[in-house]
Amino acid sequence: MKPLILICSQDAEFYLFFSHVLEVDGFATVLAGGVEDAIRQTTECEPQAVVLDCQPATATGPGICARLKGEMQTDALPVIALIASGAEHQQLDLLKAGIDETFLRPFAPAKLLAYLGGKLRTRLFPNGGNDEALSCGQLHMEPRSRRVHCSGQQLHLGPLEFNMLRHLMENPGKVCSRDELVSAAWPAKIYVGPRTVDVHVSRLRKALSPHSVIRTIRSGGYALEEQEI
Repeated sequence: MKPLILICSQDAEFYLFFSHVLEVDGFATVLAGGVEDAIRQTTECEPQAVVLDCQPATATGPGICARLKGEMQTDALPVIALIASGAEHQQLDLLKAGIDETFLRPFAPAKLLAYLGGKLRTRLFPNGGNDEALSCGQLHMEPRSRRVHCSGQQLHLGPLEFNMLRHLMENPGKVCSRDELVSAAWPAKIYVGPRTVDVHVSRLRKALSPHSVIRTIRSGGYALEEQEI
């Protein structure tokens, strides 16, 4: 599954250009037109990064960033602002809102691609690890391409579910505590409560349905069963 980038813009030409640049380099994209649309798309689509189109005539970029970094508490989600000529005054507001990176246009698209590649590599695989294929019963994972198949069918997982499943597949049969799963799936220095882990495990089980192979160990954590599914 390709990493998904949310592009926030009201300019069709901007979206078409940068979606093409990203998709050629192996990303998928989705468009959001305004603040509320961006919040909804972030919740529903779980993008791996957000790109903001900051134009002189609009100031939605800082507002979107503030909402994402504030009330939604998506500190680990990289938010990048592409600032058009004449909109440089927005940079201070973006910094106050917690923006991760800014690029003043015009700039070489390769800079954006390099930044995203480095950021997402760290976010999707925060603890490193090798890229060798993993298998457990009829469950198969190719970490390099981020593809997962179950009983021959490709699964579509969010980045956190993918990271948790990868850790479980690297330790088949072992009881993995919630703290272990947090370390494996979330970036460092991010507080994640037990209930949040349980919610993402539930999502992972739903993706594996009807072949649920994740066993709950009361007060212990979760384990991936080594069985044919």
